[in-house]
Amino acid sequence: QVQLVESGGGFVQAGGSLTLSCAVSDQTFSRTAVGWFRQAPGLEREFVAAISWSGGSTSYLDSVKGRFTISRDNVKNAVSLQMSSLKPEDTAVYYCAASMRLLLRGSALAVVSNYDYWGQGTQVTVST
Repeated sequence: QVQLVESGGGFVQAGGSLTLSCAVSDQTFSRTAVGWFRQAPGLEREFVAAISWSGGSTSYLDSVKGRFTISRDNVKNAVSLQMSSLKPEDTAVYYCAASMRLLLRGSALAVVSNYDYWGQGTQVTVST
């Protein structure tokens, strides 16, 4: 069973920055695509960013491009999401997820159903 644990959420003023981390307990992590999703109250879970197993392919939600950066460390089995220029509309619970589908890349990284394991989520609140 793959376990994912998110950390780094919190409260920040608009324009500020946060870095989320996702620790993955899986010996096959180096072959696993990892994504970040978010869900605000009353809304569906939406894709935010994802990175392929090699790190060579990334994908971002249009509204976070240029503000968020996803990266991975295959030695530490961790994925980070650096968020800057945060806006109140970024407020949500952020989840990381891992896909067991080998060679997942490109537009497929943004598809929720391609992810098999999910963390418990971490709250990000951006005030005006």
